[in-house]
Amino acid sequence: MAIIITDEDARQHLSMAECIEAMRVAFRDYANGQAKTLPRVRYRAETPDPDYTYFCNVHVGAVPSYGMACVRAGSNTLFDDGSNPDRKIISNPEPVNWTVIILYDLATAEPLAFLHESHLSGIRVGATSGAAVDAIARDDASELGLFGTGRQARATIDAICAVRPIERVRVYSPNEDHCRRFAELKARPGVAIDVVREPREVVAGADIVSCCTNASRPVFEGDWLEPGQMVVTVVNSDVTFKRNEVDETTFARATDIVVNDWASVESNGQVELLDSIEKGLVDRARVFELGDLLASKIELHQTNDNLVFYKNNTGLGMQFAAAGAVIYNKIKDQKSNREVPREWLASEEYAQS
Repeated sequence: MAIIITDEDARQHLSMAECIEAMRVAFRDYANGQAKTLPRVRYRAETPDPDYTYFCNVHVGAVPSYGMACVRAGSNTLFDDGSNPDRKIISNPEPVNWTVIILYDLATAEPLAFLHESHLSGIRVGATSGAAVDAIARDDASELGLFGTGRQARATIDAICAVRPIERVRVYSPNEDHCRRFAELKARPGVAIDVVREPREVVAGADIVSCCTNASRPVFEGDWLEPGQMVVTVVNSDVTFKRNEVDETTFARATDIVVNDWASVESNGQVELLDSIEKGLVDRARVFELGDLLASKIELHQTNDNLVFYKNNTGLGMQFAAAGAVIYNKIKDQKSNREVPREWLASEEYAQS
């Protein structure tokens, strides 16, 4: 029988280190032609309430190393609160997240689990950035510059601190209240979190510059970047909305760019990168996939002179399959699990032709 896995289960049974390793496995499998994943599918639809728009976000993928396939069925509404003319915010009529992750057994095709999405979605983004930083960044990287103070920013600190000896994090957000609360965050022992007043202070002297915002426009100027830095971003355009956390100068100055999945760049219409290539600002030959890096098919490292840009450009179904499998395998035999009877899910056998 399939079980229900809650956000609290995910918090208790998936550490950041375990999630980073799950991302390494998934992306290596993908580069070696074993894992399967497709570009995410998103669409919007009108609702009876003109202030709301329905938003669907679907991911599919499978990771044979974990024996698991996955469908992430994203279902939300977007609300226009008038605060940002460029972007609507995800805000369901009820203050809950209806998105569900379904895990399937690759051997039998049977549903194994239905997962809450909120915690897992955030940690797997941070963990993927952590896997990229671990593969690329200098071993002695100790200064992290961070734009953003939300859930994703917290996951990013946890992930990067897990793979590099970070001693200081300088963080900026235009929202002073968010900054104040973020400053109270305890990252890891020995890690200081300093709130700065100007965006340029985030970039100056940082070994790694990470953007984890809800911005639609660049949050810093590429001219501020210094040789030897690594840039990490999570905001990307797609077919429903055009967004970017960095400017064209950042693309142009990057000696190498790493993305999760090139097919998603094209399928999702990530014009910020495609336009930079078309304009000749970026050499397509210097854009690599994370899986090829983790599978040692290419060699790419941050040095004191280059400028590496990791564009965490999309969520992929295989990420949820891998991370979900770690949680499922830990708790599948617990007597306290809430179960969904097989007969509720199994319909009649396919008619024989």
